[in-house]
Amino acid sequence: MQKEMKWPLILFAVGVFMAALDNGIITSSLTTLNASFGVSPTWGAWTITLYTLGLAISVPIAGKLSDRFGRKKLFLIEVALFGIGSLLVALSTSFTFFLIARVIQALGGGGIFIIASSYVLSKFPAQRQGTALGLLGGMNGIAAILGPNIGAFILDVTGNWHWLFLINVPIAILLFLAGFKYIQEEQELSRAAVDWSGIAVLSLGVLSLMYSFSNLNGVNMLQSMASPMFYGFFLAGVVVLVVFYYMEKRLEGSDREPVVSTQLLGIASFRWTLLIAFFSGAILASVIFIPGFVEQYLGVSSTASGYWFTPLALASGIGAGGGGYLVDRKGPIWTLSAAGLLSAIGFLLFPLWVEHIWQFVIASTLVGIGFGMMLGAPVNVLVTEQAGENNKGIAVATSSLFRQMAMAIAPTIFAGFLARSFSNLGSNIQAGLASRGIEVPPAMLEQYASGGASENDVSSLMTGLSRIPDANIREALLQAVHQTTGQGYNGLFWSAVIFSVLTLVVALVTGHLRQKEKRQMKNEPLQSL
Repeated sequence: MQKEMKWPLILFAVGVFMAALDNGIITSSLTTLNASFGVSPTWGAWTITLYTLGLAISVPIAGKLSDRFGRKKLFLIEVALFGIGSLLVALSTSFTFFLIARVIQALGGGGIFIIASSYVLSKFPAQRQGTALGLLGGMNGIAAILGPNIGAFILDVTGNWHWLFLINVPIAILLFLAGFKYIQEEQELSRAAVDWSGIAVLSLGVLSLMYSFSNLNGVNMLQSMASPMFYGFFLAGVVVLVVFYYMEKRLEGSDREPVVSTQLLGIASFRWTLLIAFFSGAILASVIFIPGFVEQYLGVSSTASGYWFTPLALASGIGAGGGGYLVDRKGPIWTLSAAGLLSAIGFLLFPLWVEHIWQFVIASTLVGIGFGMMLGAPVNVLVTEQAGENNKGIAVATSSLFRQMAMAIAPTIFAGFLARSFSNLGSNIQAGLASRGIEVPPAMLEQYASGGASENDVSSLMTGLSRIPDANIREALLQAVHQTTGQGYNGLFWSAVIFSVLTLVVALVTGHLRQKEKRQMKNEPLQSL
């Protein structure tokens, strides 16, 4: 690879990794952060929610502005914002200031992947684009997976949550200086006036939708959907986006270029590709729950469970690189079909086969390779095939936005399976004790069944039950908790299987539509003659 291509790719990869890492790295320090600022866990969750909202808003903004002002300039601005935001987070003296700083950090980090991907699609030779995009997607996926473990490591070594964010500052400075030197801007910039009103309306609609998703409750999904905090913001978001669509449609052919080309949205294969992006986001969200499965179902200690996550992270990196290679040789449709099949098989093994750690390694490796192949290359290549040079940034941004929306919705659905499974704990305990011929008073049975048990404190519950002196009762209770946990994770993994199969099916449909559209394009010139 030529030097002028290699250095930008390295810088983009580091930037993508750092931005994606900060969405997960904070989860390991939430308890410490809440205690430091004296806030409740409910308020503490906003440190993640606001970062997610900031990422979602920044995606379409960065995508369009990079087409208008240049990818190098926007990359430098994004890196600077991310570094300043990280510094402000680390220096926060109040929780309010901390939240504001997290938004600034997210506005900087959210656009880096978009800018990097559109740069590759514009500057790299077609035969190398898949490999380069695979690297970027791999960095994105690996960072999301390893974020909690890296956060826990930094917190253990330093004993101070501030270092989780201070470490970003020197890296951001180096990225800014190196980017200024090595990234060459040869992009033909759009000369049309910026549609600032469209950007504002789009951001408002996305913010309203994303906020509505944050109000969903996985345990009582239907009840939370009937809550004004969900349907009010959801309907408002839909209405705003409909208004945005007609605003953009009126700009077609005017002196102002729309934020999103309505002609692009009118292409069937483009819309189906956005659906693939959504499914890939849901699959990525399901992977985040796998460390809990290792600890809560397979019984690996919390200190060691993170290490068993390594094969999955490595497999996702291999899958991302291999997916990029296959895109260059076999095409994006073939790659997405293979990825959906591999991840479906891997997820299917969890509820049907995995009972030991060695079986987990095999299943998680298949999942890692499968979902890694989806990241970066195939979806981005598909969405930009119909976009002109001036719309590549917003095309990639639109697909990334759909993936981000899925990553906001899917965790609530998946967590709901785990939470609802504990409603069966009492009946599982009763059946387990009865099978051993043990009679327990109803009051004691209720104490065993409740005991503060939830999907969040299975480890402490198991530890408490393991101290019960009667071996027969102890084994019955531990087996009941194991069974209950398995029921929750089985629902989660079956859902992931469905998302993987849908990815495969939609990829095949998209491929058929692309062939049909290409035939129509060939026939149109002949008909005009």
